[in-house]
Amino acid sequence: MKLPDSFLSPGYIAHRGLHDRADGRPENSMAAFQAAIDRGFAIELDVQPSSDGVPMAFHDYKLERLTAQTGWTHDKSATELSGITLSGGPAGVPRLSEVLTLVAGRVPLLIEIKDRDGEMGTNVGPVETAVMAALAGYDGDVAVMSFNPHSVACFQREAPHLPRGIVTSGYRTKGWKELSEPVRDHLRDIPDFDRVGACFISHEVAELGMPRVAELKAQGVPILCWTVKSAAQEAEARKVADAVTFEGYLP
Repeated sequence: MKLPDSFLSPGYIAHRGLHDRADGRPENSMAAFQAAIDRGFAIELDVQPSSDGVPMAFHDYKLERLTAQTGWTHDKSATELSGITLSGGPAGVPRLSEVLTLVAGRVPLLIEIKDRDGEMGTNVGPVETAVMAALAGYDGDVAVMSFNPHSVACFQREAPHLPRGIVTSGYRTKGWKELSEPVRDHLRDIPDFDRVGACFISHEVAELGMPRVAELKAQGVPILCWTVKSAAQEAEARKVADAVTFEGYLP
């Protein structure tokens, strides 16, 4: 089990699709995914569960940043979420199954499972199982990843054929106030990489100089990074990263 080469050459992954709200393509929208396909970019998307357990392509735990509604994403059914128009676009929140039908193996697909535990702990499983079911029989290059190593371990146990990785970070306090210091300290050193059978990391771009990243790279582990927002930042990231997850500019 390894990360398909298609993620690494040319190594451009459109963050939440090739989104541009001003052009009618909100993040994690079908329009953003189609735009990435049209340019041949790999796609990164996020998965949150609906109240009835359907994996939806949506980043936030709450609705207000991305829609005109408020409240928790997981309190709405899949049908309700599909009917909530994404701000800046003409359509609602897509089901993962709809995205898979659209992509149909034409470009690589990188699926991030959002943490459902709250402290990157063991309270995981339902959304991972739903994603596995959606991917059953999918014919295309795909990989799954999560900040929560316990989520990645679910795929190791139940779908070991799927390439899996850990989303990693420097876990500075400012950006991770929701996590306790012991949890941040634990995750910072990426200690679970071997335990969960990961085959890549997707690391915070500003922290690519961390010794642990260099150690994994020296072992031949593919290093992806997030989120690159300019050509200049990409040039610096490419000194370490094998692929960049980008937004806000065209490579």
